[in-house]
Amino acid sequence: MSRLTRVAGGPYEPPVAARELTVASADGARLHVEVHGPEDAPAVVLAHGWTCSTAFWAAQVRALATDHRVVVYDQRGHGRSPAATQLPYTTDMLADDLEAVLGAVLEPGERAVLGGHSMGGMTMMAAAGRPRFQEHAAAVLLCSTGSSALVAEATVVPLLRASALRTRLTRSVLGSKAPLGPVTPVAKRVLKYATMGPGSSPEKVDACARIVHACPRGVRYGWSHVLERLQLDAGVEALTMPVAVLGGTVDRLTPIVHARRIAAALPNCVGLTELAGLGHMTPIEAPEAVTATIRELSDAYVKSQKGADAA
Repeated sequence: MSRLTRVAGGPYEPPVAARELTVASADGARLHVEVHGPEDAPAVVLAHGWTCSTAFWAAQVRALATDHRVVVYDQRGHGRSPAATQLPYTTDMLADDLEAVLGAVLEPGERAVLGGHSMGGMTMMAAAGRPRFQEHAAAVLLCSTGSSALVAEATVVPLLRASALRTRLTRSVLGSKAPLGPVTPVAKRVLKYATMGPGSSPEKVDACARIVHACPRGVRYGWSHVLERLQLDAGVEALTMPVAVLGGTVDRLTPIVHARRIAAALPNCVGLTELAGLGHMTPIEAPEAVTATIRELSDAYVKSQKGADAA
């Protein structure tokens, strides 16, 4: 990560991992994985979203690693995971990568809370029917995500109602090949409008901007096509374990209608949290709320099971 895009200092500086490893996915893609916290603690595995990295979960890692084993990994092409040599990107790659990480960091039969933000939530949906996912997922958090119709329902293009024109313009914005360039005041204003709530503090906007601007242009462009064609409604229905859903009410990338639709379709939704006035970057915009939801899931479905097994 370059000097211009590094988050340094404060709660959003990436914490130092207890250990790091490289995991090979099904097609040989190499994934950077970090493990934080005590090795014998209840496990949490977190998958970040499009254009982000393990740094996006810094606040959750720092808070949870006191009494959890927190695993974060860079999606292929993001952070320290090299870009795939096999293109185009697909949702199957997301599922393959998550399965590879779960197999590398969890013992056979070990249950964990699995959480995903944005494309990380789509990773959960893509992997939902996979045997290894079913083996390890005690509960799931879907955070600021959607399962289909992302471009048609996004509102990042201002002042236009839903229409074919808005969809075309949104597609061109999200799928742009243009470099994001350095993190400037103008760049931060643009990113705040598109991805965050109007009340987001300058520190939170700066952290998000530095993480997003670190994503390689080609990777950003390649994954944008996956998001454009996304169809994972069946994956939502395959999430049969307890699932909590969280979203911001002014999210422009995955408007709150997505969270509501997912919650209604889930076989076992254990809560829909709507964060008033917040945008798409909820783990950074509302770190305490996201962390609290993960803790609640762990207490109810991981720690309680460990206690029952010990008894």
